[in-house]
Amino acid sequence: MLPSSLKASSYESSNDKHIATSLRMIGHEVLLNAGDSTSLVLPIITEPGRYKIQFDTEFSIVPDELATIVDRIVAETGIASAYIVELEACETGGIVYSYEVGGTQNPDVIPCKARELPKECFNILFTVLDTKRSNEMSVLFFGILLILFVGLGTYMWKRQKNTLSDPNLIALGDYRLDKLNTVLLFNKEKTDLTSKEAELLILLYNAANSTVEREVILNKVWGDEGDYVGRTLDVFISKLRKKLEADPKLKIVNIRGVGYKLVMNS
Repeated sequence: MLPSSLKASSYESSNDKHIATSLRMIGHEVLLNAGDSTSLVLPIITEPGRYKIQFDTEFSIVPDELATIVDRIVAETGIASAYIVELEACETGGIVYSYEVGGTQNPDVIPCKARELPKECFNILFTVLDTKRSNEMSVLFFGILLILFVGLGTYMWKRQKNTLSDPNLIALGDYRLDKLNTVLLFNKEKTDLTSKEAELLILLYNAANSTVEREVILNKVWGDEGDYVGRTLDVFISKLRKKLEADPKLKIVNIRGVGYKLVMNS
């Protein structure tokens, strides 16, 4: 387990995570530049106003090479357009080298570029001077969300409009009843209905949230087909319930001794 001084603080935003990932890339490139492909870049420390790249080994580096690595990766990842890079000695905490890019006071100040620094333990401190990218990322994020919501809303509106503009389709909660083909549509699924099931469902739909008496159902759906129909009405209701069970807002309720009611909750 890392000592508390080396534990990375929790990142406050996706922008912090993006910067931390980019800084780890810088750390790995610095080690590779020093001929070290096995040592580790420790977790990035988020400090007030800056980030700290730490290593588990000593290394030496030429400032010009450090600047080349940092500036290239910063440009590729777009984490800042103005920033300060500092090389901190682990033992003393002193800054042994620093430079600034894009600042308002001293833009692109890179001193002592060719003087090699001796091998020792270093931390790289990275301070972001501009907030432009953070603001742009926030605007971009919310812009993308807005586009997605508008697009989804438009799609759903057009889908509903196209569906309901067909006189053969009836909206039943999340279902659509195709009267012409006696088919129930749910998302991309189709469930066939018998002609009697379709007639029964349409009758209940036309009186939605009101009770339809058994005698009315038998007369309008089956006419004079004998006592057999009366005994099997409950079977038809049971089959319809099963075929509508994917939408909990739809219920066919038995009003004992009276008839049935199609309950549609919006």
